[in-house]
Amino acid sequence: MKVYHGSWMEIAEPDLKHSRTDVDFGKGFYTTPLREQAVKWCGKFKRRGKQGIVTTYEFDESTSSSLKILSFDSYSEEWLDFILKCRRKQDSSDYDIVMGGVANDKVFNTVELYFDHLIDKQEAIKRLRYEKPNMQICFRSERALKQLHFEGSFEV
Repeated sequence: MKVYHGSWMEIAEPDLKHSRTDVDFGKGFYTTPLREQAVKWCGKFKRRGKQGIVTTYEFDESTSSSLKILSFDSYSEEWLDFILKCRRKQDSSDYDIVMGGVANDKVFNTVELYFDHLIDKQEAIKRLRYEKPNMQICFRSERALKQLHFEGSFEV
């Protein structure tokens, strides 16, 4: 499967040392199988006066059977609970790869309403179901990163 990473620079050798811990799926290297989504991720760098670079990789799923993978097929209570743990730096799981929807700005607003106890979990899930489909794949271990094979990059 081809996956993309949007940044301000080409990343031929992804690592975990430059990762933040309080993001959707915790510390890891984030990619997406959706080219348009990676291009959109570059927008934040371009708004800061930097270049936008999308790096392309081949993710060899056939050799990842020994990895511990968590996959969310939709916005669900389990997805929300996992994101809340990760954003609060309370995730202690040992997943190598986590896949699922992105908590974008609209999603984050819903999550904030839930954090502030202004809506309950069911209302949060209801609101999240109307979001445009997207996908992120977070490579959280060195073993997982070895499944990514650099192909190249392009500027947006």
